Amino acid sequence: MTEQMQDGGDRPRRVIADQVPEDRALLAAAAAIGRDLARPDPRIYWLDMVVTAVIAYGALAAMLLSPLGPVTIVAAPIAILAFYRGISFIHELSHLKRSALPGFATAWNLLFGIPLLTPAFLYDDVHVLHHARTNYGTERDPEYLPLASMRRHELVFFLLVSILAPFGLLVRFALLAPLSLFSRPLRRWVIQRGSALAINPAFRRRIPTDAVRRAMIVQEVAASLWAIAIVALTLTGTIRLGNVLLCLAAGSAVALVNQLRTLVAHRWENDGGEPLSLTGQFLDSINVPPPALLPALWAPVGLRYHALHHLLPSIPYHALGTAHRRLRERLGETAALAGVDHPGLIAPLRTVWGAVPIR
Repeated sequence: MTEQMQDGGDRPRRVIADQVPEDRALLAAAAAIGRDLARPDPRIYWLDMVVTAVIAYGALAAMLLSPLGPVTIVAAPIAILAFYRGISFIHELSHLKRSALPGFATAWNLLFGIPLLTPAFLYDDVHVLHHARTNYGTERDPEYLPLASMRRHELVFFLLVSILAPFGLLVRFALLAPLSLFSRPLRRWVIQRGSALAINPAFRRRIPTDAVRRAMIVQEVAASLWAIAIVALTLTGTIRLGNVLLCLAAGSAVALVNQLRTLVAHRWENDGGEPLSLTGQFLDSINVPPPALLPALWAPVGLRYHALHHLLPSIPYHALGTAHRRLRERLGETAALAGVDHPGLIAPLRTVWGAVPIR
Protein backbone atom coordinates (compact mmCIF):
# COMPACT_ATOMS: atom_id res chain seq x y z
CA MET A 1 0.00 0.00 0.00
CA THR A 2 2.85 2.41 0.66
CA GLU A 3 6.30 3.05 -0.63
CA GLN A 4 9.24 4.83 0.97
CA MET A 5 11.03 7.78 -0.66
CA GLN A 6 13.96 9.82 0.54
CA ASP A 7 13.55 13.60 0.29
CA GLY A 8 16.85 14.67 1.75
CA GLY A 9 15.15 15.82 4.95
CA ASP A 10 15.07 14.41 8.45
CA ARG A 11 12.58 11.61 7.70
CA PRO A 12 11.55 9.37 4.80
CA ARG A 13 8.49 10.35 2.83
CA ARG A 14 5.49 8.07 2.58
CA VAL A 15 2.93 8.08 -0.17
CA ILE A 16 0.29 5.67 -1.36
CA ALA A 17 1.75 3.77 -4.29
CA ASP A 18 -1.40 2.19 -5.69
CA GLN A 19 -5.17 2.38 -5.51
CA VAL A 20 -6.82 0.32 -2.78
CA PRO A 21 -9.47 -2.02 -4.24
CA GLU A 22 -12.90 -1.97 -2.68
CA ASP A 23 -13.42 -4.50 0.10
CA ARG A 24 -16.90 -5.72 -0.81
CA ALA A 25 -17.40 -7.60 2.44
CA LEU A 26 -16.55 -4.49 4.45
CA LEU A 27 -18.86 -2.23 2.43
CA ALA A 28 -21.72 -4.75 2.54
CA ALA A 29 -21.37 -5.15 6.31
CA ALA A 30 -21.30 -1.37 6.81
CA ALA A 31 -24.44 -0.92 4.71
CA ALA A 32 -26.26 -3.66 6.61
CA ILE A 33 -25.46 -2.38 10.11
CA GLY A 34 -26.40 1.21 9.33
CA ARG A 35 -29.89 0.79 7.96
CA ASP A 36 -31.67 1.47 11.27
CA LEU A 37 -29.19 3.97 12.76
CA ALA A 38 -29.53 6.99 10.46
CA ARG A 39 -32.24 8.83 12.42
CA PRO A 40 -30.84 11.49 14.84
CA ASP A 41 -32.34 11.56 18.32
CA PRO A 42 -33.35 15.19 19.08
CA ARG A 43 -33.31 14.56 22.83
CA ILE A 44 -29.63 13.55 22.76
CA TYR A 45 -28.58 16.42 20.51
CA TRP A 46 -30.38 19.13 22.47
CA LEU A 47 -29.47 17.83 25.92
CA ASP A 48 -25.82 17.36 24.96
CA MET A 49 -25.50 20.82 23.43
CA VAL A 50 -27.30 22.66 26.24
CA VAL A 51 -25.40 20.90 29.03
CA THR A 52 -22.13 21.50 27.18
CA ALA A 53 -22.97 25.21 26.84
CA VAL A 54 -23.80 25.51 30.55
CA ILE A 55 -20.50 23.90 31.52
CA ALA A 56 -18.50 25.92 28.98
CA TYR A 57 -19.87 29.33 29.91
CA GLY A 58 -19.95 28.53 33.61
CA ALA A 59 -16.27 27.55 33.55
CA LEU A 60 -15.43 30.62 31.44
CA ALA A 61 -17.18 32.89 33.93
CA ALA A 62 -15.27 31.30 36.80
CA MET A 63 -12.02 31.75 34.88
CA LEU A 64 -12.67 35.44 34.13
CA LEU A 65 -14.21 36.50 37.43
CA SER A 66 -11.79 34.78 39.79
CA PRO A 67 -8.31 36.06 40.62
CA LEU A 68 -5.50 34.04 39.12
CA GLY A 69 -5.17 30.98 41.29
CA PRO A 70 -6.58 27.47 41.88
CA VAL A 71 -10.03 28.33 40.51
CA THR A 72 -8.54 29.56 37.24
CA ILE A 73 -6.29 26.52 36.96
CA VAL A 74 -9.30 24.19 37.32
CA ALA A 75 -11.78 26.27 35.31
CA ALA A 76 -9.57 26.94 32.27
CA PRO A 77 -9.18 23.33 31.01
CA ILE A 78 -12.86 22.65 31.70
CA ALA A 79 -13.85 25.69 29.63
CA ILE A 80 -11.45 24.77 26.82
CA LEU A 81 -12.65 21.17 26.54
CA ALA A 82 -16.32 22.13 26.89
CA PHE A 83 -16.09 24.80 24.19
CA TYR A 84 -14.20 22.31 22.02
CA ARG A 85 -17.01 19.80 22.43
CA GLY A 86 -19.59 22.48 21.65
CA ILE A 87 -17.82 23.71 18.54
CA SER A 88 -17.43 20.10 17.34
CA PHE A 89 -21.18 19.98 16.67
CA ILE A 90 -20.43 21.93 13.48
CA HIS A 91 -19.33 18.59 12.03
CA GLU A 92 -22.74 17.09 12.76
CA LEU A 93 -24.51 20.09 11.25
CA SER A 94 -22.67 19.59 7.97
CA HIS A 95 -24.24 16.11 7.65
CA LEU A 96 -27.68 16.72 9.16
CA LYS A 97 -30.77 17.74 7.27
CA ARG A 98 -32.12 20.86 8.97
CA SER A 99 -35.62 19.34 8.94
CA ALA A 100 -34.40 16.44 11.09
CA LEU A 101 -33.60 18.79 14.00
CA PRO A 102 -35.65 21.98 13.60
CA GLY A 103 -34.03 24.98 15.27
CA PHE A 104 -30.88 23.12 16.29
CA ALA A 105 -28.57 24.84 13.79
CA THR A 106 -29.86 28.28 14.83
CA ALA A 107 -29.42 27.48 18.52
CA TRP A 108 -25.91 26.14 17.90
CA ASN A 109 -24.95 29.30 16.01
CA LEU A 110 -26.21 31.45 18.89
CA LEU A 111 -24.50 29.38 21.59
CA PHE A 112 -21.21 28.53 19.90
CA GLY A 113 -20.91 29.49 16.23
CA ILE A 114 -21.29 33.28 16.51
CA PRO A 115 -19.59 33.76 19.92
CA LEU A 116 -16.55 31.74 18.77
CA LEU A 117 -16.62 33.36 15.30
CA THR A 118 -17.06 29.97 13.62
CA PRO A 119 -20.62 30.14 12.22
CA ALA A 120 -21.95 27.06 10.49
CA PHE A 121 -21.55 28.45 6.96
CA LEU A 122 -17.77 28.01 7.29
CA TYR A 123 -18.40 24.24 7.14
CA ASP A 124 -21.63 24.02 5.16
CA ASP A 125 -21.04 23.00 1.56
CA VAL A 126 -17.32 22.53 2.40
CA HIS A 127 -16.96 19.43 4.57
CA VAL A 128 -19.05 17.34 2.17
CA LEU A 129 -16.26 17.76 -0.40
CA HIS A 130 -13.95 15.84 1.94
CA HIS A 131 -16.28 12.84 1.67
CA ALA A 132 -16.69 12.93 -2.10
CA ARG A 133 -15.01 9.91 -3.68
CA THR A 134 -13.60 12.04 -6.48
CA ASN A 135 -12.05 14.53 -4.03
CA TYR A 136 -10.74 12.68 -0.99
CA GLY A 137 -6.99 13.02 -0.62
CA THR A 138 -6.59 15.24 -3.68
CA GLU A 139 -5.90 18.95 -4.08
CA ARG A 140 -9.68 19.47 -4.29
CA ASP A 141 -10.11 18.15 -0.75
CA PRO A 142 -10.34 21.07 1.74
CA GLU A 143 -9.43 18.83 4.68
CA TYR A 144 -6.50 16.80 3.41
CA LEU A 145 -2.74 17.28 3.20
CA PRO A 146 -0.04 14.61 2.67
CA LEU A 147 1.16 15.09 6.24
CA ALA A 148 2.79 11.65 6.33
CA SER A 149 5.33 12.82 3.75
CA MET A 150 6.16 16.06 5.56
CA ARG A 151 9.25 16.71 7.66
CA ARG A 152 8.84 16.84 11.41
CA HIS A 153 9.37 20.59 11.68
CA GLU A 154 6.57 21.02 9.13
CA LEU A 155 4.27 18.92 11.32
CA VAL A 156 5.17 21.08 14.32
CA PHE A 157 4.35 24.18 12.29
CA PHE A 158 1.05 22.57 11.22
CA LEU A 159 0.15 22.19 14.89
CA LEU A 160 1.32 25.54 16.18
CA VAL A 161 -0.12 27.70 13.40
CA SER A 162 -3.58 26.78 14.71
CA ILE A 163 -2.92 29.02 17.73
CA LEU A 164 -3.44 32.01 15.44
CA ALA A 165 -6.95 30.89 14.43
CA PRO A 166 -8.93 33.13 16.87
CA PHE A 167 -6.95 36.18 15.81
CA GLY A 168 -7.45 35.37 12.13
CA LEU A 169 -11.19 34.93 12.64
CA LEU A 170 -11.38 38.25 14.49
CA VAL A 171 -9.67 40.02 11.58
CA ARG A 172 -11.83 38.18 9.04
CA PHE A 173 -15.14 39.22 10.62
CA ALA A 174 -14.30 42.58 12.21
CA LEU A 175 -12.25 44.00 9.33
CA LEU A 176 -12.28 42.06 6.07
CA ALA A 177 -16.02 41.29 5.95
CA PRO A 178 -17.09 44.96 6.28
CA LEU A 179 -14.39 46.15 3.86
CA SER A 180 -15.41 43.51 1.31
CA LEU A 181 -18.75 45.28 0.92
CA PHE A 182 -16.89 48.04 -0.95
CA SER A 183 -14.54 45.89 -3.03
CA ARG A 184 -15.65 43.12 -5.37
CA PRO A 185 -12.14 41.56 -5.64
CA LEU A 186 -11.81 41.55 -1.85
CA ARG A 187 -15.26 40.02 -1.51
CA ARG A 188 -14.32 37.29 -3.94
CA TRP A 189 -11.13 36.63 -1.94
CA VAL A 190 -13.05 36.53 1.36
CA ILE A 191 -15.49 33.95 -0.04
CA GLN A 192 -12.89 31.78 -1.76
CA ARG A 193 -10.07 31.99 0.78
CA GLY A 194 -11.63 33.13 4.05
CA SER A 195 -14.95 31.32 4.27
CA ALA A 196 -14.02 27.68 4.84
CA LEU A 197 -12.63 25.72 7.76
CA ALA A 198 -9.97 24.02 5.68
CA ILE A 199 -6.36 22.90 6.15
CA ASN A 200 -5.51 22.67 2.45
CA PRO A 201 -4.00 26.04 1.37
CA ALA A 202 -4.72 25.23 -2.28
CA PHE A 203 -8.46 24.92 -1.66
CA ARG A 204 -10.72 27.61 -3.07
CA ARG A 205 -14.34 27.69 -1.98
CA ARG A 206 -16.82 27.80 -4.83
CA ILE A 207 -19.40 30.57 -5.02
CA PRO A 208 -22.23 29.44 -2.72
CA THR A 209 -25.63 28.41 -4.03
CA ASP A 210 -28.58 30.69 -3.31
CA ALA A 211 -29.73 28.69 -0.26
CA VAL A 212 -26.25 28.62 1.24
CA ARG A 213 -25.65 32.29 0.36
CA ARG A 214 -28.74 33.42 2.27
CA ALA A 215 -27.69 31.57 5.41
CA MET A 216 -24.13 32.76 4.93
CA ILE A 217 -25.15 36.43 4.81
CA VAL A 218 -27.22 36.21 8.00
CA GLN A 219 -24.51 34.37 9.92
CA GLU A 220 -21.72 36.55 8.57
CA VAL A 221 -23.52 39.76 9.56
CA ALA A 222 -24.13 38.41 13.07
CA ALA A 223 -20.50 37.29 13.46
CA SER A 224 -19.20 40.59 12.09
CA LEU A 225 -21.35 42.65 14.47
CA TRP A 226 -20.14 40.50 17.36
CA ALA A 227 -16.47 40.85 16.32
CA ILE A 228 -16.78 44.63 15.83
CA ALA A 229 -18.46 44.94 19.22
CA ILE A 230 -15.58 43.06 20.88
CA VAL A 231 -13.01 45.36 19.29
CA ALA A 232 -14.98 48.53 20.04
CA LEU A 233 -15.71 47.63 23.67
CA THR A 234 -12.07 46.71 24.21
CA LEU A 235 -10.74 49.94 22.68
CA THR A 236 -13.13 52.04 24.79
CA GLY A 237 -12.18 50.18 27.96
CA THR A 238 -15.71 48.90 28.51
CA ILE A 239 -14.34 45.37 28.78
CA ARG A 240 -10.88 44.62 30.11
CA LEU A 241 -8.15 43.86 27.61
CA GLY A 242 -6.90 41.13 29.96
CA ASN A 243 -10.23 39.31 29.79
CA VAL A 244 -10.30 39.55 25.99
CA LEU A 245 -6.78 38.13 25.80
CA LEU A 246 -7.77 35.30 28.15
CA CYS A 247 -10.70 34.45 25.88
CA LEU A 248 -8.46 34.56 22.81
CA ALA A 249 -5.95 32.31 24.60
CA ALA A 250 -8.73 29.85 25.42
CA GLY A 251 -9.78 29.96 21.75
CA SER A 252 -6.20 29.24 20.72
CA ALA A 253 -6.15 26.25 23.06
CA VAL A 254 -9.40 24.96 21.53
CA ALA A 255 -7.90 25.32 18.05
CA LEU A 256 -4.70 23.55 19.13
CA VAL A 257 -6.62 20.59 20.56
CA ASN A 258 -8.60 20.35 17.35
CA GLN A 259 -5.45 20.50 15.25
CA LEU A 260 -3.89 17.71 17.30
CA ARG A 261 -7.04 15.66 16.79
CA THR A 262 -6.89 16.45 13.07
CA LEU A 263 -3.28 15.24 12.94
CA VAL A 264 -4.36 11.76 14.06
CA ALA A 265 -7.70 11.62 12.20
CA HIS A 266 -6.04 10.05 9.14
CA ARG A 267 -2.80 8.40 8.12
CA TRP A 268 -2.42 11.21 5.55
CA GLU A 269 -0.56 8.91 3.14
CA ASN A 270 -2.20 9.95 -0.12
CA ASP A 271 0.06 12.16 -2.22
CA GLY A 272 -2.71 14.42 -3.54
CA GLY A 273 -2.89 12.76 -6.96
CA GLU A 274 -5.58 10.16 -7.53
CA PRO A 275 -8.58 9.96 -5.15
CA LEU A 276 -8.94 6.89 -2.96
CA SER A 277 -11.68 4.27 -3.07
CA LEU A 278 -14.14 4.20 -0.18
CA THR A 279 -12.18 1.31 1.33
CA GLY A 280 -9.00 3.34 0.85
CA GLN A 281 -10.57 6.25 2.74
CA PHE A 282 -11.48 3.89 5.57
CA LEU A 283 -7.96 2.43 5.78
CA ASP A 284 -6.47 5.93 5.65
CA SER A 285 -8.54 6.97 8.67
CA ILE A 286 -8.44 6.31 12.41
CA ASN A 287 -10.83 5.07 15.12
CA VAL A 288 -10.09 5.37 18.84
CA PRO A 289 -13.00 3.38 20.31
CA PRO A 290 -13.63 2.39 23.95
CA PRO A 291 -12.37 1.24 26.40
CA ALA A 292 -10.10 4.29 26.00
CA LEU A 293 -11.62 7.21 27.95
CA LEU A 294 -9.51 10.23 26.99
CA PRO A 295 -10.66 10.27 23.32
CA ALA A 296 -14.07 11.36 24.60
CA LEU A 297 -12.34 14.65 25.50
CA TRP A 298 -10.04 15.23 22.50
CA ALA A 299 -12.24 13.53 19.87
CA PRO A 300 -15.78 14.37 21.06
CA VAL A 301 -19.17 14.17 19.35
CA GLY A 302 -18.37 11.03 17.36
CA LEU A 303 -14.95 12.14 16.12
CA ARG A 304 -13.37 9.13 17.82
CA TYR A 305 -14.99 6.98 15.10
CA HIS A 306 -13.52 8.93 12.19
CA ALA A 307 -12.75 5.90 10.02
CA LEU A 308 -16.24 4.46 10.51
CA HIS A 309 -17.70 7.90 9.76
CA HIS A 310 -16.10 7.76 6.30
CA LEU A 311 -17.95 4.50 5.66
CA LEU A 312 -21.24 5.74 7.14
CA PRO A 313 -21.26 9.55 7.02
CA SER A 314 -25.03 9.82 7.50
CA ILE A 315 -25.07 8.07 10.89
CA PRO A 316 -25.46 10.53 13.82
CA TYR A 317 -22.69 10.67 16.38
CA HIS A 318 -24.67 9.02 19.16
CA ALA A 319 -25.16 5.85 17.02
CA LEU A 320 -21.55 5.39 15.90
CA GLY A 321 -20.64 3.34 18.97
CA THR A 322 -23.43 0.88 18.17
CA ALA A 323 -22.40 0.79 14.50
CA HIS A 324 -18.79 0.09 15.44
CA ARG A 325 -19.76 -2.75 17.76
CA ARG A 326 -21.99 -4.31 15.09
CA LEU A 327 -19.24 -4.06 12.47
CA ARG A 328 -16.78 -5.85 14.72
CA GLU A 329 -19.34 -8.54 15.47
CA ARG A 330 -19.90 -9.12 11.75
CA LEU A 331 -16.30 -9.03 10.59
CA GLY A 332 -14.38 -10.08 13.71
CA GLU A 333 -10.70 -9.21 14.06
CA THR A 334 -10.06 -8.59 10.38
CA ALA A 335 -6.95 -6.88 9.12
CA ALA A 336 -9.01 -3.87 8.03
CA LEU A 337 -10.46 -3.24 11.48
CA ALA A 338 -7.16 -3.91 13.20
CA GLY A 339 -5.50 -1.32 10.99
CA VAL A 340 -7.89 1.54 11.81
CA ASP A 341 -8.74 0.87 15.47
CA HIS A 342 -6.27 2.30 17.99
CA PRO A 343 -6.26 2.37 21.80
CA GLY A 344 -5.53 6.10 22.07
CA LEU A 345 -3.63 9.09 20.80
CA ILE A 346 -0.05 7.79 20.87
CA ALA A 347 -0.26 5.03 18.24
CA PRO A 348 -1.81 7.12 15.43
CA LEU A 349 0.47 10.03 16.32
CA ARG A 350 3.47 7.75 15.86
CA THR A 351 2.05 6.68 12.51
CA VAL A 352 2.24 10.25 11.21
CA TRP A 353 5.33 11.28 13.18
CA GLY A 354 7.39 8.13 12.75
CA ALA A 355 9.71 7.35 9.88
CA VAL A 356 8.74 3.72 9.19
CA PRO A 357 6.04 3.35 6.50
CA ILE A 358 3.01 1.22 7.28
CA ARG A 359 2.54 -1.58 4.78
